[in-house]
Amino acid sequence: MGDDQTTETRIRWRRGTVTAVGRSWRDAVELTVEVPGDGAVRSLAHPSLVGTPEVGDDVLLNTTAWAQRLGTGGYALVVAVPDRLPPDPTGPGHLVKARYTPLQVSVQGVDEQETEHHEAIAAADDIDGMPVVVADLHSALPAVLIGILATDPDLKVAYVMTDGGALPAGFSRTLSALRASLAGVVTVGQAFGGDLEAVTVHTGLLAARHVLGADVAVVSQGPGNLGTGTPWGFSGVAAGEACNAVAVLGGLPVGALRISDADPRPRHRGVSHHSLTAFGRVALGGVTLVAPRGLGSELGRQVEEDLAGQPERNPVVWIDVDGLEEALGLSPVPLSTMGRGYDQERPYFLAAAAAGRYAALQVPLPPVPEESEAATAG
Repeated sequence: MGDDQTTETRIRWRRGTVTAVGRSWRDAVELTVEVPGDGAVRSLAHPSLVGTPEVGDDVLLNTTAWAQRLGTGGYALVVAVPDRLPPDPTGPGHLVKARYTPLQVSVQGVDEQETEHHEAIAAADDIDGMPVVVADLHSALPAVLIGILATDPDLKVAYVMTDGGALPAGFSRTLSALRASLAGVVTVGQAFGGDLEAVTVHTGLLAARHVLGADVAVVSQGPGNLGTGTPWGFSGVAAGEACNAVAVLGGLPVGALRISDADPRPRHRGVSHHSLTAFGRVALGGVTLVAPRGLGSELGRQVEEDLAGQPERNPVVWIDVDGLEEALGLSPVPLSTMGRGYDQERPYFLAAAAAGRYAALQVPLPPVPEESEAATAG
């Protein structure tokens, strides 16, 4: 997508002084803040995040949505009370959410009416059978990409980043290292910062195909993964929903299995329960599950047993991995998942690369041009 490294500001920052405190509810309090150049600004603070501002406090504001006079989001949001910071948190909790926080950002979507691509996205109804590799974790991306390009280096590959992990694409050092090998990055849902922005996974896939011209797409959440040790309480459930989007749009969903013999948690050994749940119970449109050969007899048997219970709509394909280990060894980014590198998690990265290889093999060959009459006559 080019080498322009210019950073575009996404947030409208202002400083001001609280002149009035209005109504409050649950974890919110309305304020009036006097901002030089803007006058009295209707503002909102979340006390659990920034403390409770008082009249006379100087505050730092995000006025991005307020300046656009958006409906529900039309508040300026208090980012900090710099002179009176709240105490450090002491309670439990690791579930992070960002919607309507002080750092909400404004971006332009590829599917918006004002963009040059709106007409193409509005007219598109399918992705022309494009293979789409869906992975639970962001760490699978480089291995999937290596599997694709080691099989056919001429294929154009787009990455669609969902919002189950980190929301800013710029947080991912992996994406920075893979920039030259990707046709582009599309951030969807609450994720932002890709080469293209889209409202849903569906329009993200359409953009990958019809705007970026991808032959293959890869879908996963951004860096980070939320799990609670419960059957349904993990962010990777969205991988199944992504498969449904691919199926609805006439693509070929390909599942990159999360396989491990090193994870200390039994639910992730063999084929992780994350893969079995997302693909086996959520992906109702069906998904091809790719398992790599060469896992070793014991792990191979376990994987075979784990996949035996998959519904008929999910065919299981075993793929030869000749040459993939050598290709993974040349990865432009260190391969690591859950703090463990390639040597510890070889089956995981091999499974991701095998899914990439399978997807690459499903891309139709370009049509062979017919010989001209003159050539035939000769």
